[in-house]
Amino acid sequence: MSEYIEHDKQGVSVGIVEKKLFTFAEPPDEMVLENGARLGPVTIAYETYGTLNADKSNAILILHALSGDSHAAGYYSKNDEKPGWWDIMVGPGKGIDTDKYFVVCSNIIGSCMGSTGPCSTNPKTVQPYALDFPVVTIGDMVRSQKELMDYLGAKQILCVVGGSIGGMQVLEWTLRYPQMVKSAIPLATTTKHSALTIAFNEVARQAIMADPAWNNGNYYYGPKPNLGLAVARMIGHITYLSDESMRLKFGRRLQDKSDFSFNFDADFQVESYLRYQGKKFVDRFDANSFLYITKAADYYDMEKQYGDGSAVKAFAKASAKFLVVSFTSDWLYPTYQSRSMVKAMKKNGLDVSFLEIEAEWGHDAFLLPNERLTNLIRGFLERVCRENTT
Repeated sequence: MSEYIEHDKQGVSVGIVEKKLFTFAEPPDEMVLENGARLGPVTIAYETYGTLNADKSNAILILHALSGDSHAAGYYSKNDEKPGWWDIMVGPGKGIDTDKYFVVCSNIIGSCMGSTGPCSTNPKTVQPYALDFPVVTIGDMVRSQKELMDYLGAKQILCVVGGSIGGMQVLEWTLRYPQMVKSAIPLATTTKHSALTIAFNEVARQAIMADPAWNNGNYYYGPKPNLGLAVARMIGHITYLSDESMRLKFGRRLQDKSDFSFNFDADFQVESYLRYQGKKFVDRFDANSFLYITKAADYYDMEKQYGDGSAVKAFAKASAKFLVVSFTSDWLYPTYQSRSMVKAMKKNGLDVSFLEIEAEWGHDAFLLPNERLTNLIRGFLERVCRENTT
């Protein structure tokens, strides 16, 4: 809970929040991963906002995208200039109202933001795991989140919400634990990566592994593969935007100059922007975590795992109410992929709402202020809450 509540530009903030840690799977009771490897102990970083009600029925689980973390809302201190990554959506009176709901946001395993991942200490060697860390899957991430929700006492989950890779986890929750999940909001996501998306991820991974400082993942006590990770981030960042957003934001405008430099400096604003995003990313993210998380996303194929290649068969295992949202300019996970999953849901008689939102900012649109999305989520949650109590 927050120590104080303040007003920000979007409304009321949850105020000061605290990152917490939950550890389970202590040896010899390690977590058995989908690839057969054993991992333990496992630590999950998480934050909570709001209060779990008496019948423990108002829990909402928020799942982040690739480079996100558990810090979805609020501030870590009074001097913290930047709030959590979805502060526009989570808080008192906001789309996900913390006066009504008990909101949990957890960091995924494999990450470097507090949860167990390749940069964590391997208890067997007392050194960072590096590539000794086992390859994890979206299913493994969800199973660890289930352990967290059980620990927090949430007997059911009113709604699981997430975008991009977080959206994949949302879908996995509805199929792996159908009786626990009452509703789900997968945003800008897919049931499986296309060849194009896998290709972009592989080029990004190769950029990291081609950096001499990567050293086969063993860089924690020496130079880090900052150049490779920066390039990987630049590649990824392009896929998060759109042609229209880049035209509006940058066009062909030059960066602090009136003519070309006739060398390989950043002449264009878009070049300077991408270099800045790459350099900023290496200060907060681990290169090995980037490899592991993108591989987990590429491996995910909900249709193959649960439906023998059929989305219709896969969603036959679900019972949640769904709100599926896509964005017109998202070419990483385009709308046809959302429509395909909605069609499969409806063939199973599921309660499904779908909306394609007009947005020019590409895949990242679900993270940006959008009154229509906020009202949509607010209304859906209110309906689910109302129907869950009648």
